[in-house]
Amino acid sequence: MTPEAQRAQPLLEAARRIATEVAAVHAADVDAKARFPTETVAALKAAGLLSAPVPGHLGGPGLNLRELGALCAAVAQGCGSSGMVLAMHYIQVACVTRHALGHEAFEQALRELVQQQQVWASITSEVGTFGDTRSSVCAVQRSDDGHFTLDKEATTGSYCAHADAYFVTCRRHSEAPAGDQVLVMVQSANAQLTQTTTWDTMGMRGTCSPGFSLRSQGPQSHILPVGFGEISAQTMVPYSHTLWAALWSGIASDAHAKAAGSVRAEARRTPGNVPLRARALAEASMQLQALRHNWHAVADQFDRLGDGPEGREALQGMDWALRFNHLKTTASEATPRIVHAALQIIGLPAYKNDSPLSLSRQYRDALSGALMVANDRITGKSAALLCVLKDD
Repeated sequence: MTPEAQRAQPLLEAARRIATEVAAVHAADVDAKARFPTETVAALKAAGLLSAPVPGHLGGPGLNLRELGALCAAVAQGCGSSGMVLAMHYIQVACVTRHALGHEAFEQALRELVQQQQVWASITSEVGTFGDTRSSVCAVQRSDDGHFTLDKEATTGSYCAHADAYFVTCRRHSEAPAGDQVLVMVQSANAQLTQTTTWDTMGMRGTCSPGFSLRSQGPQSHILPVGFGEISAQTMVPYSHTLWAALWSGIASDAHAKAAGSVRAEARRTPGNVPLRARALAEASMQLQALRHNWHAVADQFDRLGDGPEGREALQGMDWALRFNHLKTTASEATPRIVHAALQIIGLPAYKNDSPLSLSRQYRDALSGALMVANDRITGKSAALLCVLKDD
């Protein structure tokens, strides 16, 4: 086993155990009550999984994107909401590990994350921007004493009520245009959150993502040192779309496993005969393999770029933007198809909420993918890029 595999394997085994023994056990209650998956997050903390992206010199294992995706996929097999919380936490951590190393305030924040297994959330949506994360209304206000104040009206704030810190997008200053943004780390102890909307959704109910009014302050050293445009292209979009695709594949894997178990049970009842449903299972298996291979390939390509200037510059290009756009749209559309196929294979037991083969939660969770940064918006951006991008 390579040193990299030795580093990641114990964490992956822990994630699989937590998915089976904790996340899956509480998933129905989390979904029914639209509550935060407290038990799963506690288990992730105890296993040290929340610091998985932190580099070794700061006390973490320093897992790459492919390895982090595997953790998210494993947890999502037990509970999609838990997998999404873990993925979104990793996205925030990656923004710091890739853009703020060498800055003492952020390195100290990473050390504390390792020691305390903190939960980090994001506040990127905002009233008045209509879902465009690359545009802000609010602005950070800097004072002469080295502190900042930042107020924001967010349309959603995933699990913010349960987080130790929030990463907030805003304009660089009050005179800056909407697209001149920075990312600010706000510690929960220095913030006041007032919930402004409810979170009673069809799926992904455990992410607890209502709207919030944020009032905050903190040291200016907690403003990330590079512009958000750079962070978005080089880290937030790549990690978001890849880790989301990974956890969606975990939901699809869970549904496929239930369908496979149902078909195998029928095969055992009729030895020597291949059940009619086995063909549909084979077709769903091909779709699942394609979904997994898609996010694996993109993650591997990203990891091979490395963290040097050439790799960073490449991520600013149109071809990489298209690669991540395509991954997000295809994965978010493939996942509900696979879950739907599993529903058809199992039949009525998958449709019944009180059945061990129920796929109600997985089906509803899977439908959220196309709405998280709407696929129509992403496809429109891809269409514009393809109008000017020349084939190699």
